[in-house]
Amino acid sequence: MSAPPPAAGRACRLGWPQRVFSQVLLMQLAIATGVTVLATGLFLAPLSAQLDDQAMRRALAIAQSTAAQPQITEALLTTAPASAGPVQSATERIRRATGAEYVVVMDRRGVRWSHTDTARIGRVVSTDPSDALAGRDVMEIDSGTLGRSARGKVPLRDEANRVVGAVSVGIAYDSVRARLLAAIPGLLAYAGGALSVGALAAWLISRRLQRQTHDLAFSDISALLTEREAMLHSIREGVVALDQNGRIRLLNDEAQRLLGLGPDAAGRPLDTVLGEGRTADVLAGRVVGDDLLTVQGARVLLANRMPTDDGGAVATLRDRTELEHLGRELDSTRGLIDALRAQDHEHANRLHTLLGLLELDMHEDAMEYVTEVVGVHRATAEQVTEKVRDPLLAALLVGKATVAAERGVALRVAPGSLLPDRLVDPRGLVTVVGNLVDNALDAAAGTDGALIELGLRAEGRTVVLRVRDSGPGVPPAQRASIFTEGWSTKELPAHGRRGLGLALVRRLAERQGGGVTVDGPAGGGAEFTVVLPEALADPGMTDPETAGPETTGTGRTEPEPTEPNTGIAGEAQ
Repeated sequence: MSAPPPAAGRACRLGWPQRVFSQVLLMQLAIATGVTVLATGLFLAPLSAQLDDQAMRRALAIAQSTAAQPQITEALLTTAPASAGPVQSATERIRRATGAEYVVVMDRRGVRWSHTDTARIGRVVSTDPSDALAGRDVMEIDSGTLGRSARGKVPLRDEANRVVGAVSVGIAYDSVRARLLAAIPGLLAYAGGALSVGALAAWLISRRLQRQTHDLAFSDISALLTEREAMLHSIREGVVALDQNGRIRLLNDEAQRLLGLGPDAAGRPLDTVLGEGRTADVLAGRVVGDDLLTVQGARVLLANRMPTDDGGAVATLRDRTELEHLGRELDSTRGLIDALRAQDHEHANRLHTLLGLLELDMHEDAMEYVTEVVGVHRATAEQVTEKVRDPLLAALLVGKATVAAERGVALRVAPGSLLPDRLVDPRGLVTVVGNLVDNALDAAAGTDGALIELGLRAEGRTVVLRVRDSGPGVPPAQRASIFTEGWSTKELPAHGRRGLGLALVRRLAERQGGGVTVDGPAGGGAEFTVVLPEALADPGMTDPETAGPETTGTGRTEPEPTEPNTGIAGEAQ
């Protein structure tokens, strides 16, 4: 019962290792060994051929030297083949002097006149001598009566240059093989050294891979990559990875949605994809800090950036559009509550005054007092609706006038203002006007003669909006900075973020091809000017009955939440 587990353990130990370090080391050792064996084999093959060629050339040289001796030719022509003849004596001296295996002289019939075995003298040679007898030199590896040898054959000529025989010299092939075998140990020493160097390099590379992969198995790395892809594309937070050159390496689905980019943005420079602006500066690290706010299109984003060891960075993006909208609504609600408290106090005073007049039977004075109080609000509404024909924008201004009055600020529409009911994007203009009026209200409140003047006029299809307040104004050095996301001089509200309103105003204006500027009028304060080209439809193209926003059955305007009307456009004041 206890035998199977050890067997299983041995099988696991003898199997292919799981660690990257071990796998890479084994693979590289196998490659280095294979390359060494292949190189050794490729070297031995030409070495063997070279040694064969040297042996055949040596045999041919001995044969040529033998054939060049005239006494051998003369003895061949004047004597008979004999074991003690002059030809045998001369060739044996040459054989012993050169170390050849044999030196054979034959006549034109192929009969031997010399041989190491004297019993074979006078017999026909065992190999074909026709090429040498035909006057050609021959080099070959062949087998004869003395075994396998490297041979050289040359014709033997008389004084008239006629072929009278041939000389065949053999070098024992065993000597060639011995030279080859003698060269192998040195070659193997070099091969072993190369293999050792390769093994050391493989070990060093494997150790580096071990550190870089944290000693994980390839299967673990593959699983981590799969899990990373699934996680990045499933989380509801944008992730943007950048390399050291500022190119986008990774962009998950949420980041594409928040930044308005496509999958083809990966591999391209960040500045090229996003263009100039705070979003590109935050992601590139040119603006540093934690939880940086930026506006991309109609979205309010919260960005954080973390550098990586290779010089790149990973940035995360969170969509705070709805949160900012709710936070600003909370601010507005708190302001409204404060206004209602003040209004409740004022309303109580008015009721007490009216009650006193009635108790004193001053009925006519009571009627005049009620008419005066109601008339103020009615006059304000009539003044606004007479000059601002769009119902959504008019309703906003009437409400803002009430809030301003409770805070001791007069809100009036400038003389000469007239805005027809032909707005292409009334909700966008409501966002712009609401933010600028709130900004002016914060700036003018508490000043002597607190005043906000709103000017609206149409120039063809262009709408020009001016909002002037009696506040402290904007210093010239700061007028270029107040439209940057996150810039504010106010204390943080309950939700902890400011500095987005003017940035949203600028984005809305630029989206319609216009712009926004700030100036200091001669009377003091600040004056914001917004120019919106193509903001009005052509006359006759818009039905006045349907041009305004949709209304409910109670007549209340229901704005469409297409833009985050945060009510903080003047955070720069």
